[in-house]
Amino acid sequence: MGSLIAEGLARVEERIAQAARRAGRRPEEITLIGVSKVKPAAALREAYEAGLRHFGENYVQEFAGKRPELGPMPGAVFHMIGHLQGNKAQAAAELFDVVQTVDSARLARRLNEAGRRLGVLLEVKLSPEETKTGVDPRELPALVEAVRGMERLELRGLMVMPPWPEQAEDSRPYFRRLRGLAAGLKLPELSMGMSGDFEVAIEEGATLVRVGTAIFGSRRAPV
Repeated sequence: MGSLIAEGLARVEERIAQAARRAGRRPEEITLIGVSKVKPAAALREAYEAGLRHFGENYVQEFAGKRPELGPMPGAVFHMIGHLQGNKAQAAAELFDVVQTVDSARLARRLNEAGRRLGVLLEVKLSPEETKTGVDPRELPALVEAVRGMERLELRGLMVMPPWPEQAEDSRPYFRRLRGLAAGLKLPELSMGMSGDFEVAIEEGATLVRVGTAIFGSRRAPV
């Protein structure tokens, strides 16, 4: 198991480096987040031992069950990348270092009141799909202003979840639009791109890519 995860991680890191070079960027500008949802704590430990330092989880309750099993992981950074309900903000603030899916001032206030400094990104809804969450682009400037006024939250950038692409190029318009929004608001971080389209995301300026299957294997497969 460990060797498969280490091999997957090495392949993804090489693909990131190649995509960065093609785009005239430095690979060091891109942070790889290993999406470890539904994977056991042992898989996270193996990825950590192979050099991965950023981990993305989608569910507060699931990660709360895994976290005690992980033991010490110096330098590890845990990102909440799934939709976060307000009533779970306190628990999320205690478990995670970064919340990438802030989509309302109300949720931001709850995180700010949790009493711990957090990095946050604002999730923007650029897809018409009803299953997608995020703030409407028209309401984004007001949300940015509100979050910037919260003393315990460090606003780092924007995040998007485009429709599931049949091919990587399908995601490009969403990545390009997010980049434009971030530039207009002077936000440096862009979280976009997953296993199927992260190279396109890097070409469009991603600074954070969220990759699960290409590192950990299929969610349905045992790890």
